[in-house]
Amino acid sequence: MNQEDELLKKRFVELAKRSYQNNMYTFTGFLNVNEQALFYEVERQVAYAGYQLWGGTESSERKMLRFGSEEALGYEEPFPIRCVVVKPLLKKFADDLNHRDFLGSLMNLGIERSVLGDIFVKDKGAYILCEETMATYIAENLSRVKHTCMLCAVSAEMPQEILPELQEIELIVSSDRADAIIAKAYQLSRSQSLELFRGKRIFVNGRQYENNSGILKKGDIVSVRGFGKFIFQGVVQETKKGRYKVLIQKYI
Repeated sequence: MNQEDELLKKRFVELAKRSYQNNMYTFTGFLNVNEQALFYEVERQVAYAGYQLWGGTESSERKMLRFGSEEALGYEEPFPIRCVVVKPLLKKFADDLNHRDFLGSLMNLGIERSVLGDIFVKDKGAYILCEETMATYIAENLSRVKHTCMLCAVSAEMPQEILPELQEIELIVSSDRADAIIAKAYQLSRSQSLELFRGKRIFVNGRQYENNSGILKKGDIVSVRGFGKFIFQGVVQETKKGRYKVLIQKYI
């Protein structure tokens, strides 16, 4: 465990304490999946304050952590998350842009990564989730991505375009173990799948998952860094040859 990780865990404890003692909600910036896994290492220490993770949509990977609850505090305070809609000024002349292009342009504006959530790239534009305090700044200053001139606006609500799209897929696997299902889902060998577990790149319901022989439960959300995310919907049936037919829903 490096020093930065330890400082972040102490930060979680401090925010929980402040929320509980001052009867107020406290928030982190956006956390990546590794930082969320660090939170779960101190979850028992801070559970007394109440908490929730949310990134703006059900499919968000980067999430804010909020301490406090309506039951304890007597009121609800929403997550300070907004969406900036970015579209090319002239779509037919726009570059084919990717996530890195948009993120790079935001970094060039001097924006810290912790105030940015997920970036959904669609139709040569993007939907940028960010902290509420940064939304107007981004909308007013993100005028160009690579060679493409952009128009930006802060959306009053989360656009329908960024709501998760799921593709239902049936897989035939030799085992109902997590490593076998992940290997089949992403067309990997079992040894390649095992390396993902060893490399701490597997997360189940936000928690780092290192048990490659573990059995997934229906409804588990599995994130595989560098490959994608799916919802495990369970074993449909066992075949006559002793194999398993399982159902997953892949995030598109």
